Amino acid sequence: MSSSLFEDVCQNILDLDKTIRFAGITNMRRTMVSAKYRAGLVPLLTQEETIESVEHSVLRMSTRRLMEAKLGKTIYSITFYEKVKRAVIPIDKNGDFILLVSFDNEADYDSLIRNKIMPLVSYHQI
Repeated sequence: MSSSLFEDVCQNILDLDKTIRFAGITNMRRTMVSAKYRAGLVPLLTQEETIESVEHSVLRMSTRRLMEAKLGKTIYSITFYEKVKRAVIPIDKNGDFILLVSFDNEADYDSLIRNKIMPLVSYHQI
């Protein structure tokens, strides 16, 4: 898959709603293949902290997959922080890539993920 596809997907996700702060795609080898911030946004994390956070997200997703045989496939995982909500969403059939999205606290993340983000990812056939 091309990096331009991933960049387009991240930008399209940011364009879905003004409460989406960040969209990034990483592979399961912990390499960020695309990352985009909402225009004018001052990120809460430094670039180094973002990389570390991505590594932790991949590790947690790997751990979740251990239980999928009994619990079913992971649809998405959400974490609430005082300043932001963050979602981790598996996005490809082979399980090689995950989407990371952060939202402002007032975001209706469930509706955005299920009704806008997941259909967009499906449309791009990642």
